[in-house]
Amino acid sequence: MNLNNQTRLIRKWAKERGLDNADPAKQMLKLAEEHGELAAALAKGRHKSKIEDAVGDMYVVMTILCMQLDIEIESCIDTAYDEIQDRDGKMVNGVFVKEEDLT
Repeated sequence: MNLNNQTRLIRKWAKERGLDNADPAKQMLKLAEEHGELAAALAKGRHKSKIEDAVGDMYVVMTILCMQLDIEIESCIDTAYDEIQDRDGKMVNGVFVKEEDLT
């Protein structure tokens, strides 16, 4: 199934449960929880399935957060890509550092 269809299904699921009109601050807490699960999975060297579950959960939570804030998650992704597409930088200790932060 493609991402656009999955996102549509997430939105439908959220609307059916009234999550689209819930408190974004609570959704942000949920995102922090899911982020913690991802960090724990990576720190503990957990199987790929645990990492995929955490990343997927974060996407679901972010999709719902965007609904609550009347923002399209696709627009967020487009904006982020537009910002990084021509970015230069280099790897420093295993982390990509953008050019402007290297000086």
